[in-house]
Amino acid sequence: MTYGAPGRGYAVAHMSEVITIRGLEKSYGKHVALSGLDLTVGSGEVYGFLGRNGAGKSTTIRILMGITRPTKGEVRLFGERFDRDVVRLRQRIGYVAQEQSFYGWMTAAQLGRFVRGFFPTWDEGEWSRVVRVLDVPLDRRVDGFSGGMRVKLALALALAHRPPLLLLDEPTAGLDPVARREFLDIVRAEAAGRTTFFSTHLIDEIELVAQRVGVVDGGKTKFEGTVVALGDRVRLFERPLTESETVEGARALWQPLLAGYGVRVAHAEARAGTLRMMLECADPTRFDALEADESYRRAEGPPLTVVSLEEAFIAMVRRA
Repeated sequence: MTYGAPGRGYAVAHMSEVITIRGLEKSYGKHVALSGLDLTVGSGEVYGFLGRNGAGKSTTIRILMGITRPTKGEVRLFGERFDRDVVRLRQRIGYVAQEQSFYGWMTAAQLGRFVRGFFPTWDEGEWSRVVRVLDVPLDRRVDGFSGGMRVKLALALALAHRPPLLLLDEPTAGLDPVARREFLDIVRAEAAGRTTFFSTHLIDEIELVAQRVGVVDGGKTKFEGTVVALGDRVRLFERPLTESETVEGARALWQPLLAGYGVRVAHAEARAGTLRMMLECADPTRFDALEADESYRRAEGPPLTVVSLEEAFIAMVRRA
C-alpha cells in the first residue's frame, strides 16, 4: 500500500521478499510513532524486530495487519501493495498480539470453530496437531486459562490455517521464564516453511529464534542485518582513569581520533576507576584499523573487546 508521496522512486519488491517497507511514517496528531522506517524480510526467515518500548514496533505490526493506516510510505506483502485486497492478504497472515482478546465463555474448541470461518485455508488436521503439541485443553473455557495458555491458544489459532507469514507482537510479555522459553522453543520448531516476524524488546528472544534482525529506535531503522553483524557493530574501550581525569575529559580527548574512523561513542562511564566507553561503528573493520593506528597505539589505546548482544543493543539505542 502506498500512502502519500515517499519523495523517491521505489523498485517493485522481489517476490522472495515477504515484507517490504520503505519510508514508513505514522503520526498521531503531534506524536510521531514512525519517521521513515525501512526494512525487508525474506521468504522463510525468522526476523527479529527489536526495539525499546515505544520505539514503534506495535505501530508497524498494526500497519502490516491493516489495522492502522500509515501517514506516508510504502508497504508490500508478498510483493503486493497492501491496499489492493486487504482481506485476502490478511488471510495469509497468522497473528499473535501482545494481549489476547477472546470470548472468555467459549471453550478452546468452540473458539477454533469460530475462527476457522474467517480462513479459507483452515486445516482441521493442522489445528488438531498444533493444539496437541501445545497441550491446549480443548474442553476448557478460555476465561480459565493462564496467561501462558492463552498465548499458546493464540499461536494455535494463528498456525491452524497454515499461513505463509506469522506476525508475533511481543507475545511473551507477562509470561514467566518457563512459559516464555516453552513458547520460544515452539516458535522455533514451527518456523519451517513460513516467514516469521517476531517483535520484541528482549534480546535473548532474538538470539534464540532469529536469523536476521531489524533494530528500530525513535521510529526509524537503526540497524538491519544478521544477529552476528549486530554484535559486531559495538566494541568496549576500557582503560584506567588517572586521578586528574574525568569521564567527560577522557571522552573529549579520544573523540577526534575515534571520529576519524567513523566510530561513535555510544556511552561513556567510570566504573571502579576505569573508563568504559561503548563504541559503535557501521563498519566493524574500522575497529581493526583504529587499533592499528600509530596515534592510537602511542596514546596507549587499549585492545577493543567484543561485547554481548544485549550490550550491543543497549549501546545502539541508549539515550544520553
